[in-house]
Amino acid sequence: MGLISGVLLLPLAPARGVVWVAERLRDAAERELYDPGVIRAQLAQLNQELDEGFISLPEFEKREERLLDRLYAAQTRTRPTPTHRR
Repeated sequence: MGLISGVLLLPLAPARGVVWVAERLRDAAERELYDPGVIRAQLAQLNQELDEGFISLPEFEKREERLLDRLYAAQTRTRPTPTHRR
């Protein structure tokens, strides 16, 4: 960035900083949301809640399905796409 453009864009610096922070927060949240280790720990916690009677079977099944969907999405996000060669 040149000196002139830097001076002209200076009033936008706080907004660009906020956008940068928001993007970093989004990235961190997505990493945690799709971290297979975190999801497996949540599945284990869910099983424990069912075993101890804190939740009903229908509630367990509904929450388990959401977690398994996230786990599947996490695995497909990290899996490289196959290339077809002829």
